[in-house]
Amino acid sequence: MPENVAQKLIRSHLESGDLSDGDELGIRIDQTLTQDATGTLVMLELEALGLDRIRTDLSVQYVDHNLLQTDEKNPEDHEFLRSAAQRFGLWFSPAGNGVSHPVHQSRFGRPGATLIGSDSHTCAAGALGMLAIGVGGLEIAMAMAGEPLYINAPQIMGVELTGQLPDWVSAKDVILEMLRRHGVKGGVGRIIEYHGEGLKDLTAMDRHVIANMGAELGATATVFPADDAVRDYLAASDRGEDFTRIEADEDAEYDLTDSIDLSQLEPLIAAPSSPGNVTPVREVAGEDVYQVVVGSSANPGLRDFAMVAETLADRQIHPQISLDINPTSREVLADLISGGWLTSLVGSGARIHQSGCLGCIGMGQAPAVGRNSLRTMPRNFPGRSGTDEDSVWLCSPETAAAAALTGRITDPRELEMAYPQVRLPEKFSANRKMLVQPLDPDESRTVELVKGANISSLPNFDPLPDDIDLEILLRVGDNVSTDEIMPAGSRVLPYRSNIPKISEFVYIQVDDTYATRAADHEGGHAIIGGENYGQGSSREHAVIAPRYLGLRVVVAKSLARIHWQNLANFGVLALEFTDDADYEALSQGDVLQFRGLRDELSEGKTITAEAAGRQFEFRHGLSPRQVDMVLAGGRIAQRAAAES
Repeated sequence: MPENVAQKLIRSHLESGDLSDGDELGIRIDQTLTQDATGTLVMLELEALGLDRIRTDLSVQYVDHNLLQTDEKNPEDHEFLRSAAQRFGLWFSPAGNGVSHPVHQSRFGRPGATLIGSDSHTCAAGALGMLAIGVGGLEIAMAMAGEPLYINAPQIMGVELTGQLPDWVSAKDVILEMLRRHGVKGGVGRIIEYHGEGLKDLTAMDRHVIANMGAELGATATVFPADDAVRDYLAASDRGEDFTRIEADEDAEYDLTDSIDLSQLEPLIAAPSSPGNVTPVREVAGEDVYQVVVGSSANPGLRDFAMVAETLADRQIHPQISLDINPTSREVLADLISGGWLTSLVGSGARIHQSGCLGCIGMGQAPAVGRNSLRTMPRNFPGRSGTDEDSVWLCSPETAAAAALTGRITDPRELEMAYPQVRLPEKFSANRKMLVQPLDPDESRTVELVKGANISSLPNFDPLPDDIDLEILLRVGDNVSTDEIMPAGSRVLPYRSNIPKISEFVYIQVDDTYATRAADHEGGHAIIGGENYGQGSSREHAVIAPRYLGLRVVVAKSLARIHWQNLANFGVLALEFTDDADYEALSQGDVLQFRGLRDELSEGKTITAEAAGRQFEFRHGLSPRQVDMVLAGGRIAQRAAAES
């Protein structure tokens, strides 16, 4: 039977389940990726699991998020991660090497492999014909311990690309068009596979741009074929031997379909404060701009920076603009230097920052209150920039460059200049020496984990009670992101390895009384949410910290995939309303009374509770494996109980 690329990747790694019947799948994992904002917990989880050495083919620990060293916390965590990589057998990428996703694609990505990462934008590696999925950190730890990744069988959505992108339109506009059509929930439960003759003019890095922001659609993964474009990229990256051709069979079918004529696209932009709030640039042209930031995992390629440099060549940025350039890796920075583009950017008035995530995660480059900031980044959730009242827009490098020149949102097609023709080198800079190789097993066993004073152990969580009364301490609306549950940024992320301290910041942007009320509340509590609860980042802190404060149950209209998995991993019961109208019937302060909860979970998909003088019916989507996990108090507690 003809297969598409996603089906081939899943079938070649399937250890349990059947893709055709919608069951939970167990998928063998070849590679893992962790970064420092989430990797500290993963390494603590490996320690809690008693792992001697990783069992994946390759795992890499990157330091790319928490680069600002304003005190001892971040550098001490970096040393902890270095020691953990040596102890458990991982590659290590120190601070300054670059953002994990483009570096991994450049140095380690391999067509046909499976990759999971404790970062939701791990899906970017689908650009190379990989099955790459962002997950919670505990999923990474279990994969490194040799267990498969468990996911619900996804639908495969085939998106046919035809035509060729016009001048001043690029790959960022393709994924913005997908978000314009489908919104931030349009990919939930789906793998998005791009195919068609329009692919022939999209490079592997163009595809990275599109695949990266599949996370903003809520997709499980994004997949491209491993074709000539991937072959050429690997050859240019000095890794031609790693190429394997993987393409959809003729007459391959998809569960869902869509199509985009690339020639009909125009410059698009996502307005504050959601990646799904997409509109044509021409419709918002004229808005004043005060900051332009170019970089991040969403537009990480040499071409993206070179395009801005060529557009600004021999010109000065507008005097009210701060143009911030974040080269995404040492390799890209080296090529910007050798190609003369860095000199051009500096001469035009750009500020050059170190290679890393930086402003994308609120680590510096925060905008002024109410001043428009245009960014080539993947997310513009409220406050993510580091400024509570921010106005962040997401756009292509072309649109960013146009704003840098004019001081306002400008359709780049209106610039009085020819579209720059960027000529990339035949060979990219290739520097594997910047990465620290794993120690051999005998040497690694002698390594002691280096723990600074800010690093705490993981808390122990107790099993789920059979009878429990839970006050609703918080009620929130639709599309609440993990940035709103657990903020990032320079004030919060230095405490990523200190659960008691970081718990003080839970929901601070939504209700700054929640953490204090939860800490003072006796017994457990519940949170009520709307649609797409927990969208965005894969950060486990958005579950562990509320659980530390007593969260036992979340009831929402619907939940984002990674957050839903993380809730189960740490013993928090995630439920959905069987009737969305019941959302309006529950208020903050109501008490949900569950009776015989353990039996209900074990026997079916329906859970009942009483509150506000009436009975409510909820449903759960947990597999029998996940039910056992939640009952035990989480995956680590379950494993510890089994080994005792």
